[in-house]
Amino acid sequence: MSKKGLLLAALVLGVWSAGGQTRQVMLDKVVAVVGGSSILYSEVDEYARQLTAQRRAEGYTSDRDPHNEALEALLTQKLLYNQALIDSVEVNTADLVSRVDEQVSMMAEEAGGIAELEARQHMAIFNIREVMRRRYEEQAYAQAMQGQVVSRVKVIPGEVERFYKKIDRDSLPIIPEQYVYAQITRFPKSMVQAKQRAKERLLEMRERIIRGDAKFENLARMYSQDGTAIRGGEMPPMRLNELDPSFAAALEKLRPGQISEVTESQFGFHIIQSIDKRGNVYRFRHILVKPDYTQEELVASLHTLDSLVRLVRADSITFEKAARDFSDDAHSKMNGGIVSNHDILEHWSATDVRYTQTAFFKEDFGRYRKMDDYNALQRLKVGGISDAFLTQDIAGNELAKVVKLVEVIPTHTAELGKDYLRLEEMALQAKQERVFEEWLTKKIEGMYVFIAPEYRNGEFRNKHWVK
Repeated sequence: MSKKGLLLAALVLGVWSAGGQTRQVMLDKVVAVVGGSSILYSEVDEYARQLTAQRRAEGYTSDRDPHNEALEALLTQKLLYNQALIDSVEVNTADLVSRVDEQVSMMAEEAGGIAELEARQHMAIFNIREVMRRRYEEQAYAQAMQGQVVSRVKVIPGEVERFYKKIDRDSLPIIPEQYVYAQITRFPKSMVQAKQRAKERLLEMRERIIRGDAKFENLARMYSQDGTAIRGGEMPPMRLNELDPSFAAALEKLRPGQISEVTESQFGFHIIQSIDKRGNVYRFRHILVKPDYTQEELVASLHTLDSLVRLVRADSITFEKAARDFSDDAHSKMNGGIVSNHDILEHWSATDVRYTQTAFFKEDFGRYRKMDDYNALQRLKVGGISDAFLTQDIAGNELAKVVKLVEVIPTHTAELGKDYLRLEEMALQAKQERVFEEWLTKKIEGMYVFIAPEYRNGEFRNKHWVK
């Protein structure tokens, strides 16, 4: 139900996990202090080992000493955290308990049990939980502070053009192969009946919960068609504007403990149970049931499209007209079936028309849950039309589809006209990095920073750390 927000690129902030093979030594050493926060050698050592493992997995190395790089990343994180407290930056920490529980459970499972984990970490389980909570909280504040620093950084077309002209040609990105394609989609004719079946299943569950015959979280674990089922349907704490509008409207009306009527969203049908509300942040559970179809109903939609494909291949109707007259996809049908990412933008409520695209990279198909489209396109030549196949839309609804390969844009070096958005993204990131480094330098100069003498000779990207 949550809308996927735009993710801020990590400029210099290192976020590290304390799970897995973390080893807590009995006698640790403070290697640096920023504001009121100390950095222990064990933290630096763990982060350095994770950096090394990550690079090895990704197949590259760095000239920088990993311990020095880890130390600078942690210095940056501690400064951001302390500045966030000074500036009274607000963060949503309501989900920290569940995140800590998940992390500690994973650590205990890997260690072989709670006793084994306590022995490995040399501390009681409640101390481990508190260490985890503090680390997650610090990361949340640091990320929020960094986001606030660069949130107002924008680039205008003139800046993008100057960035493009100044950048070394060898540094321009290579734009991978892209695909432009069209589609015709059909939902099963029995959609109305399938929706009614989903509603009736949820109504029956709601009655069982209200009568006291079943617990909400138990039914969620058994029947919810959502990733939260394993947690009894509980979602991370969220604000209403982060949720599907109809889902948010139903949740807003509930008092703690109350259960909503059956509510339809873009994901399917839900019943929602309010847990509590703190400020404008809601904790809640839900059970999701999607309309489902019999095999016969799905096959019938395939037959309908296969008949349409035969007419197109026989030149009895153009693909464009077939899409306009018969496709169930409102976004593409009026454009002759040409697929854009409009449905993804709408799904994430990121409606800036500048980001509408009709050319898709291979990774876009996976990101947008369109791998069935990609697999069908791989078997086509330009102008070719696939046979009908079953797939799902971005919200997980089942449907039948045919695709036509309109154009393949070959791999090429980025050009200002063709690849403006990619270059705009690079120019924005470069400007964000510059603004952040300028801000960071000023804050380093105004904040207490101590680095143990034996760690001052390392290669710091920002020379102001060593005072």
